[in-house]
Amino acid sequence: MAHPKSRISKQRKRKRRTHYKATAPTLTTCQTTGELHRPHRAYKDSEGNLYYNGNIIVKAPEIVVEDTEDNTEDED
Repeated sequence: MAHPKSRISKQRKRKRRTHYKATAPTLTTCQTTGELHRPHRAYKDSEGNLYYNGNIIVKAPEIVVEDTEDNTEDED
């Protein structure tokens, strides 16, 4: 197992690590939906549809909401 001949100082270590910075991702606006998304990636809009390059790739299933009334019968 390799090990250093001498210890690397805190200053030297920190100078080397100054270049590792987090950058904010670039965002673009879709021309069809107006949603912000990362370029060259598929994204979902607020309705659940999956878009890529301004086109719908996968359409979200429609949710049917049924009105239910409490018609429970009391069991003896």
